[in-house]
Amino acid sequence: MAAAPESKAGKSPEELLCAAAESGDEEEVVRLLAAGADATHFDASGMTPLMHAAAGGHAAVAQLLLGAGAPWNALSPSGLSAGDLASDPATYDLLLDHALRSELVLGTVARRQAAPSNASDGAPAESYLDSRVSFSEERVMDAESKAVMMAWERPLMEAHARAVCSGGGGKVLNVGFGMGLVDEAIQRYEPEEHTIVEAHPEVYARMLKLGWGEKKNVRIVFGRWQDMIPQLGSYDGIFFDTYGEYYEDMREFHQHLPKLLKPGGIYSYFNGLCGDNAFFHVVYCQLVALELANLGYSTQFIPLPVKDCLSEEVWKGVKQKYWQLDTYHLPVCQPESESE
Repeated sequence: MAAAPESKAGKSPEELLCAAAESGDEEEVVRLLAAGADATHFDASGMTPLMHAAAGGHAAVAQLLLGAGAPWNALSPSGLSAGDLASDPATYDLLLDHALRSELVLGTVARRQAAPSNASDGAPAESYLDSRVSFSEERVMDAESKAVMMAWERPLMEAHARAVCSGGGGKVLNVGFGMGLVDEAIQRYEPEEHTIVEAHPEVYARMLKLGWGEKKNVRIVFGRWQDMIPQLGSYDGIFFDTYGEYYEDMREFHQHLPKLLKPGGIYSYFNGLCGDNAFFHVVYCQLVALELANLGYSTQFIPLPVKDCLSEEVWKGVKQKYWQLDTYHLPVCQPESESE
């Protein structure tokens, strides 16, 4: 490897790289990288060269840095990535394309970031299912004071129910009861059959206490959806919203859609992955859409403003804010032949 260039005015090669990236000096960036400057460096302000290039709208420099191994998903002290800082469409699109390619090949965010931010540590699903939960009118909380579901989600759940019941009547499947917000909304559409899969024993017991087991069109399936698939049929509408699982679990569920979703049916899911970072969230919207397209489904995202629902008071007593964005993108998925 070539020796690092001599510093200018006492600056290190990495500091010079950050300065060149900020100013958009392509030649200097090429020279510094060739001489061994570290593209993954964080400067004193917590910014990487790629973040500086993105903030300056220097797409060509950003391309050079990505090629040198600059991490697209590094975060500044304020929780922003290069994609969040991008000041022009060309740089933003470049970073988004690189992020998607990286995730499709390596799945780095799937392993590090894509557990819903309200998931437990360790083996999330198993630890959650073995833990106690508490119920109130405003939220369901796990043993770590993380929210399983909160009342602010009600308008979103009503919109999800409207989507999966858009065919009117028919058979509807919901995976994950939580507070029952989406199931209450589904019931207003009077489906022919309403199947609910719930794995947590205390949530299941509360469902029975509230009379869900007595509703004539409701079928409750108690257990992990992974174990209950053989007991399920095919449905006109499906909603998926589990707690404490990873993106890989949802991907596994998607593999069953050809069997579970009828031709012409509608599938939707709670789109909470990476709900604390705007750029990561966009990456995941696009990633899910690409992977569903490979299974033969088209996905449309309907933007729903939620900023007014999320005052600081809403999060009082909650360990982790699992949603921090102003807009929720509601996914509506259907077989591609039906969406044309």
